Amino acid sequence: MSEPETTAGLGLPARDSRAAADDGRGNDSDVLIRASGLQKSYGPISAVRDLSFEVKKGEIVGLLGPNGAGKSTTLRMLIGFQYPDEGTVVLDGRDVYRDGARARRTLGYLPETLPLYVEMTVREYLDHFAALKGIGGGRGGGKSRAAVDRVLGELDLTAVENRACGNLSRGYRQRVGLAQALLAEPSILILDEPTAGLDPNQIQDFRRLIRDLGRERAILLSTHILPEALEICDRVLILNRGRIVASGRPDSLGDEDQILHLARIRLPEPPDPEARQRFGLTDAGHGQTYRLAHDLDRERARELLRYVAERSGEVLEWHVGASGLEASFRRLTLGEEVV
Repeated sequence: MSEPETTAGLGLPARDSRAAADDGRGNDSDVLIRASGLQKSYGPISAVRDLSFEVKKGEIVGLLGPNGAGKSTTLRMLIGFQYPDEGTVVLDGRDVYRDGARARRTLGYLPETLPLYVEMTVREYLDHFAALKGIGGGRGGGKSRAAVDRVLGELDLTAVENRACGNLSRGYRQRVGLAQALLAEPSILILDEPTAGLDPNQIQDFRRLIRDLGRERAILLSTHILPEALEICDRVLILNRGRIVASGRPDSLGDEDQILHLARIRLPEPPDPEARQRFGLTDAGHGQTYRLAHDLDRERARELLRYVAERSGEVLEWHVGASGLEASFRRLTLGEEVV
């Protein structure tokens, strides 16, 4: 029996007031994810406020924000698991709340906490999800078996296909989760913290997989890891208190390329009060050594180097730690000015 053409088995009533058109289709075929005016509150708390964005085919977009910014609520609304108070979500031309069954056929979803059946082997687990997705008429069918074989090969899981899911490493578990998301060859992938808990080698492998998958799909991923956004995302959306506070290429959001993170210098004579204030110098407690009290932008850092050189001083430590994206993230989500 097919699911109702409303919310794809979520047990939620139809909401005809959300219909954008008779068949729920949009006009721009390149836009595969379109969120418009999303709002969601929990009692007096506004989790998401007037959130609108698009993700196109061939684009990887990162959803960044501190804990409590509204990322999880946003993802739940995008996949149709949760209704917004206002707004619409359209996936590959289908309204999620009006045409949920067909909208979610275009979607692959990897949650942060992957629900694995630990007693199943990898192949059994994927067979089970192929049946749930209705691929090739269900478990054991030719198309279902071909789909499972395909994702086992794509995700390098063939060697562990007969191993119980409960005996897999965290890296392999994430691969199994991604394989499940890819079974129906979706045009859209939504990934929630996909590299959380992986070791450095696994992280690099997983990022490479995501970049490859993003060539022919629209991918939206949430992450707390700013270097990850810089490495794999074409565009980032920074959320704070339920709103998008910045959007753009991750390498262009910062006003400065880099922010000086730590420095320690030695001077023959104590710095004058103006220099102490201008560079934020504090005593380091070892002779005529001084540390920075706050970050400096690149121009102010150059001035400090000239100041030290002109006085025949020494640079004992000099660390450039925060990227422009990190500085922008801090300023936009904490109200912290980087001077």
